[in-house]
Amino acid sequence: QVQLVESGGGLVQAGGSLRLSCAASGRTFSGYAMGWFRQAPGKEREFVAAISWNGGSTLYADSVKGRYAISRDNAKNTVYLEMNSLKPEDTAVYYCNGHPGGITTTPFGYWGQGTQVTVSS
Repeated sequence: QVQLVESGGGLVQAGGSLRLSCAASGRTFSGYAMGWFRQAPGKEREFVAAISWNGGSTLYADSVKGRYAISRDNAKNTVYLEMNSLKPEDTAVYYCNGHPGGITTTPFGYWGQGTQVTVSS
């Protein structure tokens, strides 16, 4: 069992930056692939970024590639999402995700409660 708690969301102007954190509880965190998804109003939840259990592999959605960076610190049971050059279309609730096994863009496993990111134009 893994519990995930996101933080770091907020309101930022277009072109700005935010850093999301996801703190995990449970001894299996270091063995889990982790990811971030987001859901904008009226839209389905979509994949944003993912990282393998040891941080050796990462995946990004095309819409955030080059602007976002996912990382993790297994000693702190925390995964991060650094978001730069934010755009209004990045506005969404961002969800942390964790699951056993390899890195994937498929949403399954454990979820956090979400953190709101709002980018003003």
